Amino acid sequence: MIRKFFKGFSAHIFLIIISILSLFPFIWLISTALKGIDENIFEYPPYFIPKHFTFENFIGVWKQIPFLLYFLNSAIVAGFTVILNLIFSSLAAYPLARMDFRGKNFIFTLILVTIMIPFQAIMLPVYLIVLKLHLVDSYGFASGYLGLILPFAVNAFGIFLMRQAFLTIPKEMEEAAFIDGCSIFNIWRKILLPMTSPTLAVLAIFTFIGSWGEFLWPSIVLTNKSLYTLPVGVNDLQGLFSANWRYIAAGSIISIIPIIIFFICMQKYFVSGSNEGAVKG
Repeated sequence: MIRKFFKGFSAHIFLIIISILSLFPFIWLISTALKGIDENIFEYPPYFIPKHFTFENFIGVWKQIPFLLYFLNSAIVAGFTVILNLIFSSLAAYPLARMDFRGKNFIFTLILVTIMIPFQAIMLPVYLIVLKLHLVDSYGFASGYLGLILPFAVNAFGIFLMRQAFLTIPKEMEEAAFIDGCSIFNIWRKILLPMTSPTLAVLAIFTFIGSWGEFLWPSIVLTNKSLYTLPVGVNDLQGLFSANWRYIAAGSIISIIPIIIFFICMQKYFVSGSNEGAVKG
């Protein structure tokens, strides 16, 4: 009994330490954003509770850069990226999970292999393709948005995730719908997608977080400041104010809020089991 207690106690202490280390950058961001100009944010040893709380840094960010415009750009890019990922990933996963054709396993293996290729390794050819297709901001607002969205419209992780979800659905439901005259497209749209809504929510959250926080690709593709996304716009504060870390911290915190709200709104769909008991044995 004592050994079991100490074993569980040591595990909890270890997890608490890891959690604190993981939260340290976020805590430092909040502390920096709430400190006034008379406080040294690089003081050693560091202190996290500001001596004089202030929200002037948050107000200053909104005044110094078009924060609302950057927020809107990020919302458009992330929103369309999520929608396209849900559509294309589920469409690609459907035949890989429910149909039998020659080379299916080989194609699926090739898709999985692409997960091991970092985006930085293919970034140059992707940029050249985007440039040749005139999908950069120099050809207009619509082209600028498309250049940010289309390279991330589908990925191997999403296809794998949706394929695994489709495999859990009993084939009897699909066969019954087919006998009733339902087309393959309607089976995918009206039966399989609603029954995999928890997986769609997981994919939506991962895609939204990745798209919202993407910095490298927008900073390379975009030259028009009116199309900047939030990460690129917040980084622009470093040049405007000679690395005003208080403004950068405040802007970073504001940019994180939509991710938290999106996760809170979608987390109820994490609970799986929507197809439980749909087919009786």
